[in-house]
Amino acid sequence: MKARLILEDGTVFKGKAFGYLEESVGEVVFNTSMTGYGEVLTDPSYYGQIVTMTYPLIGNYGINLEDVQSRNVCVKGFIVREKSDTPNNFRNEMSLDVYLKQNKIIGLEGIDTRALTKILRNQGTMRGIITLDNNATLESVQPKIEKFDNTYAVYDVSRKEKEYFQGSGAKVAVMDYGVKQNIIENFINRGCDVTVYPATTTAEEVLNDDPDLIFLSNGPGDPDDLDEIVGNVKKMIGKKPIVGICLGHQILARVFGGKTGKLKFGHRGGNHPVKDFEENKVFITAQNHGYYVTDVPECMNVTQVNLNDNTVEGMRHKELPIYSVQYHPEACPGPKDSQYIFDKFLDVLNNK
Repeated sequence: MKARLILEDGTVFKGKAFGYLEESVGEVVFNTSMTGYGEVLTDPSYYGQIVTMTYPLIGNYGINLEDVQSRNVCVKGFIVREKSDTPNNFRNEMSLDVYLKQNKIIGLEGIDTRALTKILRNQGTMRGIITLDNNATLESVQPKIEKFDNTYAVYDVSRKEKEYFQGSGAKVAVMDYGVKQNIIENFINRGCDVTVYPATTTAEEVLNDDPDLIFLSNGPGDPDDLDEIVGNVKKMIGKKPIVGICLGHQILARVFGGKTGKLKFGHRGGNHPVKDFEENKVFITAQNHGYYVTDVPECMNVTQVNLNDNTVEGMRHKELPIYSVQYHPEACPGPKDSQYIFDKFLDVLNNK
């Protein structure tokens, strides 16, 4: 079925719809990963976004449910140059088309994803709509685009009840702002006793459970919309060691008076070089964020930077056992170079 993508600046791309045939509005972004589309689709940090894959052929190894990163497909739409209709892999369980149909997500193929990526890179990410109305114009869909709101994304993707994973090691409290499954797995694989808490959980409830370490997870949306969560984390400061990834990193910056801003087109992909000053090494990292720390709090030291644009990729508190990174050390998808970060998280327990 014919369909079109209409961006808020009026640009129109004509293609073919697949998956669930119902129009969708979201923020249009691009991801540079060559593989890992199953993980991208189920990463809660993409909630509210229409994701464009820059690699031209997507779906060639099908969908494997062992690799999903959350309970649901989280994107609002999925754009590819060409989808594979004949996936071939020993782990394949279904095609991309069937998977999107089952999860009620629209896909769009057959457009020039290179041209779209260049527009997003030069103009910045913008809202858009995938519509099945081939007579649609910007004027006709403008009200729908303007109505799009991702303010409460964290609360939409967070689990609603506590979840427990038994272990014999450190007791880790994971604050679920949109946590990926592989983050939880990295703690479990290190023997940790993990409890995952909904984003609405109060500081008092978490502290009453007496964890050894509090982890602030990744998640979607603008950290400036999360005043309630920032206030909750403030109550935990000085009570327990705290570490964070991505949105959790940004929340920690806000807690200590730092500021965050929006990147022009974000960091999304598995090929971002980061310099770790503590290790004196460069690592290739997986990243997925549209916001970043613009003003580092005075109480924090910068531990890592992005070598592409010098944005802050890591912070450590000068006195308290608090440490965070902006990128995704758990990979999925992406290189596993930086999984040592989980060992550094646990080292925070010993003030290392």
